[in-house]
Amino acid sequence: MNKNMCHISKNPGRTKTMNFFAVGGEDEQGNPGRLTVLDMPGYGHKSRAEWGEEIMKYLIGRKQLVRAFVLIDSMHGVKRSDESLLQALRENAISHQVVLSKVDRILFPKGRDATHQMLLRNATALQQTAGSIRAKLDAMNVAGPKPLGEILACSTAASLEKGKWLGINNLRWAVLSATGLNEIRKQPMLLNADRVHDVASETMPEATKHRSKS
Repeated sequence: MNKNMCHISKNPGRTKTMNFFAVGGEDEQGNPGRLTVLDMPGYGHKSRAEWGEEIMKYLIGRKQLVRAFVLIDSMHGVKRSDESLLQALRENAISHQVVLSKVDRILFPKGRDATHQMLLRNATALQQTAGSIRAKLDAMNVAGPKPLGEILACSTAASLEKGKWLGINNLRWAVLSATGLNEIRKQPMLLNADRVHDVASETMPEATKHRSKS
């Protein structure tokens, strides 16, 4: 997404409002795109109680909501704040899916180009991380629907192929699938946390990390 439209920051608490983005442009009648993406304030460090109250009001009361995507830091796993949100989503039967963020820190922990063997080893570590998170989610003693689909994995700091950030196309596909718009798009090669080892093994013999300088 255009950075001039959607501002980002490395500092927690940068997003203070719920920001809506209509995707797909207007139709002939001037109606907004068929898909609306909502960026919400974080619920962890630097968050505020009043933000959480308003967020839950929206999630519970918004009938048009088809799926919430919950970002979990791959380096920290499921924290207490994550558990609280996931519990609320399940108790209120809100469709949701888990996304592991910052997976470059596991695949490329030292910030350098990785050989093929190093990448495969680190991909195995990411699979194990995803497995432990999945087990923790399954063990939650909460009534209500569990997270949908596979655990997705993504990063906006590294890629296996130049210009294509790790797992971002797969996350976009999950959004399209949730809204029923996937029929008009070609499905990308899947990159979820359970299959990242297979994807890594299909890349160049010497896989090179392309890392953002920002």
